[in-house]
Amino acid sequence: MILLTPELREQLRANDLARCNALRSGEPAPDPVPVVRFFNPVGAATWLASEMDEDGILFGVADLGFGCPEMGSFALEELESIRLPFGLGIERDLLFEGQFPLSVYAEAACSAGSLIEGERILIRAAAAKGGA
Repeated sequence: MILLTPELREQLRANDLARCNALRSGEPAPDPVPVVRFFNPVGAATWLASEMDEDGILFGVADLGFGCPEMGSFALEELESIRLPFGLGIERDLLFEGQFPLSVYAEAACSAGSLIEGERILIRAAAAKGGA
C-alpha cells in the first residue's frame, strides 16, 4: 500500500510550512488536526501525523503499544520499510478523518495509555455534547 497519496503529502507539507512560517514571525505554532493515521495490522502500533518536512520526517503522535504514547517525529521511510508477518506492512487507515487538534489527541492518548483508547474517549465525549 502507498502510505501517502499526493493529496495527503500536500496537506502534511502545508501544515509544516504553516508551523515554520508562524515560528519565523514570532507567532505561536499552529495545532493542526492530524491528516493521516498509520497502523500495524498485526500489532498495537498506531501513528497520527499532522505535518511532514521536506525530508519525509513526520510529526505527530506515536503509540507503539507499550502504554506510553508520545508526541514526536518519525520517518515515513522507516514506516514504509517495516516488514511484518504474512508479507504485511504498515497500513494507512483509509477511513480516518481527524476531528480534533493533534494536542488533544496526544493528551487523551497519554491519559488513556493508548492512542486508540484516547480517541474512543474523545469521540464519546464529543457525541455526548452533540458534536459528533
